[in-house]
Amino acid sequence: MKVPSQPSGSGAEPDSLEDRLRRFVTIWSRATFPVTATSMTRAEFEQQLMPLARALCAALHDRSLDTAPAHGAGAALVGIHCTEPDALSRTLGVIDAYLVLYCGDEESASTEELRARCSRLQHAMAAGFAQALRERTRAEQEAIARSALSARNAAEVALHTTESRFRAVFDGAAVGIGIADLEGNVLEVNETLTRMFGGLDGQIRARKVKEWAHPEDGPHVWKLYDELVRGEREHYRVEKPYYRGDGTVLWTNLTVSLLRDAEGFPQYQLALLEDTTERRLLNLRLRYEATHDALTGLPNRTLFFERLEKALSSADGGRFGLCYLDLDGFKAINDSLGHATGDRLLVEVADRLQSCATAPGEMVARLGGDEFVALTTGPHTEREVAELANRILATLATPVRIDGRELTVRGSVGVVEGPAGERTPAEVLRSADITMYRAKSAGGNRFEFADAEADARAITRHGLTTALPAALERGEFFIEYQPLVHLGDGSVHGAEALVRWCHPQHGVLGPDRFIPLAENTGLIVPLGRWVLQEAVRQARFWQARHADGGPLRINVNLSPTQLHHPRLVADTVDVLERSGLEPGALCLEVTESALIGADDDLLKPLRQLAEMGVDIALDDFGTGYSNLANLRRLPVSVLKLDRSFTQGMQQHPADPVDLKIVEGIVSLAHSLELAVTVEGVETGAQAQQLRELGCDTAQGWYYARPGAPDRIHSLLLADAV
Repeated sequence: MKVPSQPSGSGAEPDSLEDRLRRFVTIWSRATFPVTATSMTRAEFEQQLMPLARALCAALHDRSLDTAPAHGAGAALVGIHCTEPDALSRTLGVIDAYLVLYCGDEESASTEELRARCSRLQHAMAAGFAQALRERTRAEQEAIARSALSARNAAEVALHTTESRFRAVFDGAAVGIGIADLEGNVLEVNETLTRMFGGLDGQIRARKVKEWAHPEDGPHVWKLYDELVRGEREHYRVEKPYYRGDGTVLWTNLTVSLLRDAEGFPQYQLALLEDTTERRLLNLRLRYEATHDALTGLPNRTLFFERLEKALSSADGGRFGLCYLDLDGFKAINDSLGHATGDRLLVEVADRLQSCATAPGEMVARLGGDEFVALTTGPHTEREVAELANRILATLATPVRIDGRELTVRGSVGVVEGPAGERTPAEVLRSADITMYRAKSAGGNRFEFADAEADARAITRHGLTTALPAALERGEFFIEYQPLVHLGDGSVHGAEALVRWCHPQHGVLGPDRFIPLAENTGLIVPLGRWVLQEAVRQARFWQARHADGGPLRINVNLSPTQLHHPRLVADTVDVLERSGLEPGALCLEVTESALIGADDDLLKPLRQLAEMGVDIALDDFGTGYSNLANLRRLPVSVLKLDRSFTQGMQQHPADPVDLKIVEGIVSLAHSLELAVTVEGVETGAQAQQLRELGCDTAQGWYYARPGAPDRIHSLLLADAV
């Protein structure tokens, strides 16, 4: 078949048949793709139309005009899901308008003949489309009929199977199953449920559902039941107890579901009961063990905090009282008699404490170790908590007899009392703990009431303790210097280095606020070394800057902990060598109480320092045992007389007793070749008396308060007297 190309325009190359077929297919797809139910893309759809277009083009030019290809093309449209009536009408319209235009051949036939052939092809295509669509519809209807028959047969089999399975599940289930109507009449129960209730099926069927009420049923249980039988909810799940026939309690996890009929109306209720009695008993046991002390059987910290939190959250204006008890000297009993004896003692103490707190609203708990708490609640706890504390101390007064030994038990009690709703459990317990230690510090075997100011001081001390290490690293410490004045001529003999803490929140703190804390934490060693380094460096600076009359000696305090430190001598030598200060320009002050009963091992480092030329001063002399005979064995060269001996000299005339005491101490010190320094000189009359008594040096506000290092030189030049 020869089909000449149609001209594409004046002077242009004629288009090929393949190009014109692609344009025809593009127009065809634009018309039919939007109304075709297919998952193909537009390009894929056009690939399906291309062979149909070739078949139509060939049929158009067939001289015998065989319409079979057009009939097949119509059927093929159904095959690619162009089954909408609109798809057929659009296809016929495209063929009518464009098939002759793009595929016609005027050389082989006239335009009128081509259009006549095109019309016959359209009729054949429509017939093929209709026949294919009828066959497809008939096939689908037959498939539906077969499926319906199969489904009905399967449904009958499934119903029988379902009933058999339900009966097998119902009879052999490990949970109890019961069916009742909406009036609560029990219609059917399985064997498991019968066994759960004691094995008497008749007793279960004879009772209505609402007759199985129990005193521990929550108010929501029967509310949920009423909603279900009214059709307002489909199911509910609760934990519910039942009474068995013998009076024992059966605990269950109960799930109740509503069964509706085919029209959706409520018809039955289905109950599933899981026996949780053993599990509940186990949970109660585990709960008891988790909230009670294993040794004494008392409530432990967990349960106590629950009770305390409940008491403190009371909204009815109630009050509470708390006694925090710590046994005095219990560690000594544990260490000397063993932990077994200590445990038996704790058990006896727990029994006695429990007998003290038997009134409503009272409880006793063990927090751990030898620490116990007693809690009382009610409107009159101000009076009741004091009575409770007295009962506790009274019951501990009777000795405990263990293995033939009588052990005396004492305790310190911190008492906190107040209205509910103002403090948290942690705050209450912290206040009680602080107060207990205050009672222990006062001698023990007593109780103290909490004091807000004392609590604040204790909390501040704790805050300072925790801040000490970082403060040293951040350089928050500095040193002030107080001059040591020679009483003979009023010249500045030296200066004492006094460390201060510039705290970010509390301002400048004196050593009495933080040195004891540093002692307890061990930080006194690095802090003391820093003070020694700074003071020695300052003394060396004075000597180099003011060779005509700077302080000749620097006094630095040593704490008891520093005395026991193995590197005391080595650190001191290292500091002196690095600074270039002569050992004779350094005086280390040691308190008298630190050297009471000191053995040779403790005195050895001091002797080594004294042999190097470092002066050792016995600070606060007279505040300890003042064992004068002991002075002979101590490597000291200076006595610093405590200010308590000279306060009576601030007025004129001076206290004659103080005069005699000071005169005797000075005479004895000089006979032992010891210099005497007096602290706390505040008046001229006091300075005159000390001068007349023969004291060597003095310091105090009369001369100068502790200050910056540059003030020492100014005082020296201005004459201290």
